[in-house]
Amino acid sequence: QVQLVESGGGLVQPGGSLRLACAASGITFRLYAMGWYRQAPGKQRELVAVINSSENTAYGDSVKGRFSISRDNAKNTVYLQMNSLKPEDTAVYYCNANWRGTAHWGQGTQVTVSS
Repeated sequence: QVQLVESGGGLVQPGGSLRLACAASGITFRLYAMGWYRQAPGKQRELVAVINSSENTAYGDSVKGRFSISRDNAKNTVYLQMNSLKPEDTAVYYCNANWRGTAHWGQGTQVTVSS
């Protein structure tokens, strides 16, 4: 049974930082491309960042230079370091694991950026 469990969300002031984590089980983690997506109310889910099995990374345009994705294969965990947060970063953040077209999703964690 595949499980992706996100943690680290919460309320933060503009300009602040948060670090999200996604712990995976039930998959051969090192083979999977891992990603973070987000969905704000009334908007479509969008890519935030992705890291493949070779640790190559890619980012959505709105987060480049502020967010950083990393992975720890020994802990089966992917991280998203979010700096210089803006109110428009408010969304539910979802972890995604993808290998050869087979995708799994976590349940999501809420990030709210507000003063």
